[in-house]
Amino acid sequence: MSESISPVKPKERHIILDALRGLALFGICLANYPEFSLYTFLPGEATAAMPTAEIDTVVKYLQYIFIDGKFYTIFSLLFGIGFSIILSNASRKNRNGMKIFYRRMSVLFFIGLFHLLFLWAGDILILYAFVGFFLPLFRNVSNKKLLIFSVALLLFPILIDACVVVFGWNLAAPVISATQYFHGQAGITEENFPVWLVESKSYLDVLKFNLAGSFIRMQEFIDGNRAFKVLGLFLLGLYIGRNGIHADLQGNKTLLKKVLTYGFIIGFPMSLLYAFSAMNGQPMGLVMHSAIYAVNVVPLGFGYIATICLWYLKHKEHNIFKIFAAPGRMALTNYLMQSVIGMIIFYGIGFGLGAKTGLIYVELIATAVFGFQILYSSLWLHYNRFGPLEWGWRMLTYGERLKLSK
Repeated sequence: MSESISPVKPKERHIILDALRGLALFGICLANYPEFSLYTFLPGEATAAMPTAEIDTVVKYLQYIFIDGKFYTIFSLLFGIGFSIILSNASRKNRNGMKIFYRRMSVLFFIGLFHLLFLWAGDILILYAFVGFFLPLFRNVSNKKLLIFSVALLLFPILIDACVVVFGWNLAAPVISATQYFHGQAGITEENFPVWLVESKSYLDVLKFNLAGSFIRMQEFIDGNRAFKVLGLFLLGLYIGRNGIHADLQGNKTLLKKVLTYGFIIGFPMSLLYAFSAMNGQPMGLVMHSAIYAVNVVPLGFGYIATICLWYLKHKEHNIFKIFAAPGRMALTNYLMQSVIGMIIFYGIGFGLGAKTGLIYVELIATAVFGFQILYSSLWLHYNRFGPLEWGWRMLTYGERLKLSK
């Protein structure tokens, strides 16, 4: 008889994966809160008039150098590793993991849709779920071809952007039209867009903004060729998980050192160039900006991962890994909670601090929010086996009632 398939047990978890997921969650909070605070959408004269304008410019440069794209790279990589673990678990217990995986992606898609429409239009989960449906197509591909596909997908956006420049393509035209329609229905204009969510005191207005914002998010996915990038990172994660690199860090110490070295040698200078390009309106053109993005985000993101893994090999018992692993084990819950807390802090239905808070203070608030998440995640997991959303996600995925409390 085949054994039943269930979620990975606590004793089977790799704490380094949870710690990396927690670190990625922190980086994503730092990357997202400038948008939550509406600072990103303010015109230049508004941000220049803030008392923190000078330090905000420095912080913005640092964001582009060290944060932008690097932590979603880590998150995407971990997703691919997770897929390999699901397949391995299913194979070990003589069960077909595809049904479980597709059910898992379907539930994630609807969680992302809820997040997109009812909380924050900057959701990434819906894209992860959509791209995730294609991941099983590569499960039987050889390791060599897996790496080739991954690199090709990560570089493909450069070719698309070249075609956009040469042929004048506007692939996002349909969703741009939809955005304009819903903005018109709600009375959102170019002038009031940056302050709409602060001036609105009704949650209904937030829903109107999110409905139009969902199409803006689609435009960002299309213009940024995000699906190809995410799938490429998923495949790299699948390669790592399939070869057990995450489970044998000591045996792959030499590889980790090479990744750290080349990751920073390539990624850091390119990140400096990327920050210059982003801060100055892409003076080298769209194609060059796209190429610079590709060769800074992935190498530096991998450099971060290798650094953490090598440090883990030397200091496995250090509390820092347990500290970051707690929110990492509740990544789904904490990702949505960051949105709820962001609404309360910055929107008009809450404290209304948006559109008037300097970037340096926004990032300090984001750091404080993540610190709060570390505390309540540690407390929650002291008494429970899963985070609340993780518990529901797993039950819907595996089709059985799971005990929550320890």
